[in-house]
Amino acid sequence: MVPPMRKPVYIHAGAHRTGTSSFQLCLSENRPVLHRQGLDVVYPGRDGVPGGNLRLSLPRPRHGEKRVPEFAAGLRRVLQAQLSDRARGLILSEENIPGPMRHFYDGRFFPAAGKRFRSLGAALGAPPTRMIYVVRSYADLYLSAYRKRAEDNPVPDFTDLVPHFLAMDRGWPDLLAEMRDELRPSQLIVLAYEHRGDSRSLLRHLVPDLENVALSEPGTAMNLSATDAALIALQARYRTGQTLSRPAWQAVLKQYAPDTAQRGFAAFNTQDRAALHARYQQDLARLAEMPGISLMLPARPV
Repeated sequence: MVPPMRKPVYIHAGAHRTGTSSFQLCLSENRPVLHRQGLDVVYPGRDGVPGGNLRLSLPRPRHGEKRVPEFAAGLRRVLQAQLSDRARGLILSEENIPGPMRHFYDGRFFPAAGKRFRSLGAALGAPPTRMIYVVRSYADLYLSAYRKRAEDNPVPDFTDLVPHFLAMDRGWPDLLAEMRDELRPSQLIVLAYEHRGDSRSLLRHLVPDLENVALSEPGTAMNLSATDAALIALQARYRTGQTLSRPAWQAVLKQYAPDTAQRGFAAFNTQDRAALHARYQQDLARLAEMPGISLMLPARPV
């Protein structure tokens, strides 16, 4: 039996499409500094971030509740193997903790999140010291998620998916309530993407003891958005049945990167964007009132 973790744990859990890869590059570049501060750092290497080797296996919607202890035991073994010293604190960054984005296409907002949070919570064995989560406008989130998936998968026409986006079964307050209740972090900090700041700032929000520690900001932008021209070219190939390796589709992104013209690959109309924006603003207001959640807003000028 692998013992539970008894140490300060700081978790950055996303969200998707809010600069996670850049944040993980910041962790990579500041690893020696963080090590001197008594902190181990773990994250996946999904976008080629150096030192990323975290692979968490978490439940999917098809997995029953009875599988949670099994997933928890596996997660605990993975996390314990990442630690250099059990007395050290741990910073964990993984945007897939709530789940993948593909369920947006069915109008479901992270449907397995509860089971995933319960599995991680059982693996940790104690509440995280502090968690941070960056939320984003629904319109921008769904659009960005669609464009990201279109890089390496055939996708339906965007207009066919808009009804599902508009009728999404739930949103940020529901997800974050689950995160709060299942993981029970001592502090759950929520930032709006438009107020995220740079990656150093996000790291200091996550670990306040780093406020006066000199940290470097990565000079390299990660996970840059594909142009319309690149996505149109890729979808033309995927829809003929072609499959492309990661280096192959990334080469197409690079080939078309200079062509930044808007070609109508995907967009919400004015009315739909306004409806999603209104829902986002309402949900930010709900988050601001929810117990156990601290929504951080920029200071208003006096």
